[in-house]
Amino acid sequence: MVFLVQTAQLLKFDQIQAKKAEAGWESQLLETGFLGIFLCPLWTLSRLPRETPTSRIVLWGFRWLIFRIMLGAGLIKIRGDQCWQDLTCMDFHYETQPVPNPMAYFLHRSPWWVHRFETLSNHFLELVVPCFIFLGRRMCILHGALQILFQVVLIISGNLSFLNWLTIVPSVACFDDATLGFLFPTGPGGLKDQVLKMQKEKARGAQPTHRHGCTVRQAVNLALGILVAWLSIPVVLNLLSPKQVMNSSFNPLRIVNTYGAFGSITRERTEVILQGTASPNASAPDAVWEDYEFKCKPGDLRRRPCLISPYHHRLDWLMWFAAFQTYEHHEWVIHLAGKLLANDAEALSLLAFNPFAGRAPPRWVRGEHYRYKFSRPGGLHAADGKWWIRKRLGPYFPPLRLQDLKDYFRSREWPYPEPE
Repeated sequence: MVFLVQTAQLLKFDQIQAKKAEAGWESQLLETGFLGIFLCPLWTLSRLPRETPTSRIVLWGFRWLIFRIMLGAGLIKIRGDQCWQDLTCMDFHYETQPVPNPMAYFLHRSPWWVHRFETLSNHFLELVVPCFIFLGRRMCILHGALQILFQVVLIISGNLSFLNWLTIVPSVACFDDATLGFLFPTGPGGLKDQVLKMQKEKARGAQPTHRHGCTVRQAVNLALGILVAWLSIPVVLNLLSPKQVMNSSFNPLRIVNTYGAFGSITRERTEVILQGTASPNASAPDAVWEDYEFKCKPGDLRRRPCLISPYHHRLDWLMWFAAFQTYEHHEWVIHLAGKLLANDAEALSLLAFNPFAGRAPPRWVRGEHYRYKFSRPGGLHAADGKWWIRKRLGPYFPPLRLQDLKDYFRSREWPYPEPE
């Protein structure tokens, strides 16, 4: 029941977010939660319901999910950025990923042959290993172990939110009772002991007592299998298409989706730095511009890259996307600037540092565009305590005053922020 309520809430949230930054995590969480509804019977609290074991349809639903996740990610890479074919993508990934962590700082400086091995390993794990699911028990178990190991490596090397943790969940369905038995107590009357007794009874030909609820559950699971198979048709066609799209859904329920990640890799890291000044004249040479700091994205050159997985700072990710284009493509950045001009408490709660805390709001706010690079470990910048070095590219948006934004906010039907 908890899975059912959470899935309904997530579906509503996912539909709201669909027109915003589409990363695929919410859809993957939704599909995983939907399958989780059918793992256990709704009308028993028994740890080991004898008459209603977990359906093979549900287990294969999870295996089908991890197959699509990994194969979709592998195919979108091969069909996308040329660097995946040249085996050079990992030369840039650690530095240019959305939110690097401290380990990425050191991994970025790995020898070239390490990066080539990483790229080849990625192709093997995403394009070849998924097929192990269909090659018998041992290969299916090997698939689960390799995918979990792969996700652990990704967790260590970057801040990809809860995505990697979530991807581990369907991988667990690749293991059977014999593989996972060591996790449970072996004493008399324990869970493992009860399972062994049930298996012995089944081997002797004993049939469990079938109840009405068991029949209903079998019918529901069969309907689930038919539904997933039907909704998978456009997903499979998308995987086979040279014009494959990733992180999309072909049905309004969004319970069988297409996935993918990092189909293209940026070669340089650019950042939008928001600044404010109390000077009445934004163009004055003596105007002092002070930086706002976000919770995780690069800003202060001396701040260590953060470590937040499995948590997620959505605004920091959106700023990463915004730096790829102009503010005209991301009007919400101007909305945020207006909030900062008013010292809006809710907007400031999303930031790590407000240079105007305890003071009057800034008179002007601007966005500056910078290119960021990791400093070299052991180099001069690193010795000075800098994790990053940066170079100004130019203005991202010009200096703005709150009163100048009144018509801009009104035309977009945004609430006009009042200074606090």
